[in-house]
Amino acid sequence: MPDRLVLLGSKGGPALRPGGPWPSSSLLEIGGRAIVVDCGLGVTRGLVDAGVSLKALDLIFITHLHSDHVLELGPLIHTAWAAGLATPVTVFGPPGLGHYWRRFCQAMEFDIEIRIADEGRPDIRELVCIDEFGQGHVVEQRGLKVTALRVDHPPVTDCFALRFEHGGSSVVFSADTAFFPPLADFADGAAILVHEAMLEEGIERLVARTGNGARLREHLLASHSFAEEAGRIARDAGVKRLVLNHLIPADDTEIGEVDWIAAVRKTWAGDLTIARDGLVVELSGAKAASGEGTA
Repeated sequence: MPDRLVLLGSKGGPALRPGGPWPSSSLLEIGGRAIVVDCGLGVTRGLVDAGVSLKALDLIFITHLHSDHVLELGPLIHTAWAAGLATPVTVFGPPGLGHYWRRFCQAMEFDIEIRIADEGRPDIRELVCIDEFGQGHVVEQRGLKVTALRVDHPPVTDCFALRFEHGGSSVVFSADTAFFPPLADFADGAAILVHEAMLEEGIERLVARTGNGARLREHLLASHSFAEEAGRIARDAGVKRLVLNHLIPADDTEIGEVDWIAAVRKTWAGDLTIARDGLVVELSGAKAASGEGTA
């Protein structure tokens, strides 16, 4: 299989609406490794639909502990275990991830214990290694190098952009962030920059649908990037392809792909992909496998 990026879940925020996309999760296949980045609702189904064997689950990275990035981490691993996972899984994430995993195992203790006794399964708690990281070097193994940059996502302090490098190819995930100029240096020369994006004209309708309008609007404006700002980061970083992901709003019927393209073209003239669930982007030439979602 060629190295590829699969956008499993493309929306920002935890809400689900009829016919809408799933929250944040991605699959990065690079250098023979299958890497899951974030585990919002739908990640397990998305991986199966992408042709990934859950028994082969290997590396998982969590950018921060907001629910739309971590809610299905435990269920993903547990489902893989129930499907026959018997090899170690390493989960990298910010401080607090170990606490999440321990509490998940406590919540599922009855099922875990009875499956070990009744079905002869290995202890899931011994299969999973949690590695909490901060800014800088995260891991380097088998030619894969991963580094992290703390980004600006208040009130969350431990939120990290991630850069994956292997064999001269690099893919950067912005995580959730307000406009953050240091990200351009971090993403310098990357084949793909996956950057969150918000569209101004959809914010008022989004907060009206969700409720708690004034506070939600305040959070969105302080903690996320407009599409034009994502374009500025891509331009300054000199990346080959910009992928707009974690779209806010992603399920507004009055907003289409043309609106996202028009916004980001104010600052970015290069290769562009607008995320949708299941979209595949090949790392070779950083071209999307399907004409849909590209500009």
